[in-house]
Amino acid sequence: MRVHVVSDVHGNSTGLARAGDGADALVCLGDLVLFLDYADHSRGIFPDLFGKENASRIVELRTARRFEEAREFGRRLWAGVDRGPAIEKAVRKQYSELFAAFPTPTYATYGNVDIPHLWSEYAGPGTTVLDGQRVEIGGRVFGFVGGGLRTPMRTPYEIDDEEYAAKIEAVGEVDVLCTHIPPEVPDLVYDTVARRFERGSRALLAAIRRTRPRYALFGHVHQPLVRRMRIGSTECVNVGHFAGSGRPWALEW
Repeated sequence: MRVHVVSDVHGNSTGLARAGDGADALVCLGDLVLFLDYADHSRGIFPDLFGKENASRIVELRTARRFEEAREFGRRLWAGVDRGPAIEKAVRKQYSELFAAFPTPTYATYGNVDIPHLWSEYAGPGTTVLDGQRVEIGGRVFGFVGGGLRTPMRTPYEIDDEEYAAKIEAVGEVDVLCTHIPPEVPDLVYDTVARRFERGSRALLAAIRRTRPRYALFGHVHQPLVRRMRIGSTECVNVGHFAGSGRPWALEW
């Protein structure tokens, strides 16, 4: 059995269409939407609406952790724009391309920049969406928990720690635990390019130690200090920034 795993697709529909080549199934750990590309400020919903120069300014402020200034700058740009419909229209365009690129079968969960209530409109019969749920793939049980935790970035699918922990608890004991965010381990949550700690989950870390899945797979941190480490008997793997690499991570048994 061979399963390919991707995360942080961020608009890479071309790569996504090839991600399942040679695999029996594809697993996607979220962040399909590209709102703003920190490497190329001309790409994404934000520069499409406000231009590359304004996108570069937002990136500069956020990278410097000047979040309140970034929010105020954003508020001035959005003044007079009907924000909700503008974003939804752009997200729908991306989702129509990305969900069409998923191979059959695909098992997917949400990232923190995704908009969950839209997924049911675009997921075809070959795509199974899971969040706080389990599924058997090739005789192994996979558990899925999507979304991220609250941050100053205020991305669309951030939830409270308690709600996230409840989803982890609902999944229970599995062979492969699939999440968008990593467990709260410094080496796994530090982004070496953004030069900041992203939010990982303590509940996820506790569940890994308690239930000991064979693998814990995640994404979210694009350039982590460490991509792979063991926690007890569990192999923890950041499957990579698919938007940049275009390469899935492969799991075989």
